[in-house]
This record gives sequence, structure tokens and C-alpha cells, in this order.
Amino acid sequence: MSDDHVYMTLAEGHEDDSRWAYGTGFEDPLYGVSTAVPDGVDRAELAGLCLALADDALVSAQRLAEWTTRAPELEEEVALANIGLDLLGQARLLYARCGQVDGTERGEDAYAYFRDPDDFRNVRLTELPNGDFAFTMARLLVFAGWRLAHFGRLTACADPVVAAIAAKGVKELTYHRQYAAEWVVRLGDGTEESRRRMRTGLDHVAAHLSELFDAHDARDEVLAVLRQVCDAAGLPLPDVPAGTAGSGRRGDHTEHLAPLLTELQGIARAHPEATW
Repeated sequence: MSDDHVYMTLAEGHEDDSRWAYGTGFEDPLYGVSTAVPDGVDRAELAGLCLALADDALVSAQRLAEWTTRAPELEEEVALANIGLDLLGQARLLYARCGQVDGTERGEDAYAYFRDPDDFRNVRLTELPNGDFAFTMARLLVFAGWRLAHFGRLTACADPVVAAIAAKGVKELTYHRQYAAEWVVRLGDGTEESRRRMRTGLDHVAAHLSELFDAHDARDEVLAVLRQVCDAAGLPLPDVPAGTAGSGRRGDHTEHLAPLLTELQGIARAHPEATW
């Protein structure tokens, strides 16, 4: 199976000419959507959901931004930047919704810039250093596939705001997953060195899959996509260890999150009242 076939199969049912949802289309996904929390929806649970998904996106976007000026080709640098902007857009919408429902009325900057590492609820996979390009593609494939499965379910969320954010995100995440799948196939079916690196990257990512499955039940969907792409690349499906070393959803992070947030938050904390 060629990488083109992988791309077309994963894109099935999501045909659209706009490659980057936040980079080319500027429709407001919340236009006309009521911001009132529906009766029967637990505000604390809703806020927790928004916060966790926003943290995943923000930390992932920051890692992708680190590829700027470092990607193997200019085209890939632009692609990774656009994917990061998509995720940043999702984070902003979700942080804003969190502030509306948790009773604090905090804005997106308060969540992004003025919380400490222990307060973040992102999964640990997102905070790991980028490593080489093969690891970044393996992580993006798994993360986008897992998040896409989650967002697909959330399009039917009882909260209309989260449902609208998810509907917008489904289109974006579909292309993120496709982009990563193409590169996993290219590298896995390439040279001996690229194949070695791709297999190492997949093994490294697989070690963190259990946490993703604990955070959201999407195991079958994620593994089906991973198996399809690995088959196309001629790579074995990596083993998924049982149990987890920790859970970012509970604030248990690796040593890599604090330095990432120091860089991300530095200017905002140095000039907390500044406007631009």
C-alpha cells in the first residue's frame, strides 16, 4: 500500500479543499451558538474536560513550534507551524469555555500563562521533547488519531459550545493525522536508517499509549489506524505496555513540562499587565 492510499483511506468521509482549518478559513465556529450551560450538565466536569483538552493542545502546539527553523525542509516547517496553529486555536476556544463554566470568568491567557506545571492536565506524551523528525511524526500520528476519536464523540456533547469546537476540530485533526501517516510510511519504507528511526519513534510513543487509553476510551480506533499505517510502512505494530508510569490528567508530569512552560510563559509573567 502506498502512502497516497493511506492518505486517501484516512481522509475518507472528510473531503474538503481547505487543508488547514485555522490557516485558511476564518469562520467563527461559535457563531450563533448559545453559551448557556444546558440543564443537567455538571459544570465542574465540563470545565475539567475543557481544561484537559486545552492543555493537551497548548503543550502540543508549543512542541511543534520548536521545529521552526529546524524542520528538514521549508515545506515541512510551514506544515508543522500550521498544525501547531490549529491546536493553538482549539486551546484558545476550550480555555475560554472553561472560564465561562468554572465560575472564575478567567480568560485564555490566565490558563495558558499563569498556572504552574502541577496545575496542568495534559497527557504526558505531549510534553516529551521532540527528539528527531521520526519521533515527532509518530507522536503526531498517535496524538491526532486519539484526539480525533475523542472529538468525534464530542460533536454530540450536551454542551453546544464544546460540540461546536469539536466539529471544527474534527476537520483539522483529520488532516493532522493524514500528514503524520504519510511521513510514517515514507520513513518506514525508506532507507535502512529512516526505517530504524521510524521504528524507534513508534516504540517510544507506544510506551505512552496506556495513559491515552486511560484518559479516553479510544483504544480500538487508535490501534486500528496505527496498524493500518504500520502495515503500509512495512513496520511491525509496536507493543503497548500494560499500565502507566503516571498520569498528566492527575498533574503527574515528566521533568520536561516545567522547562517548556518556563519558555512559553516567560514574557507574560515578566510583564503581566502588558498589552500588545
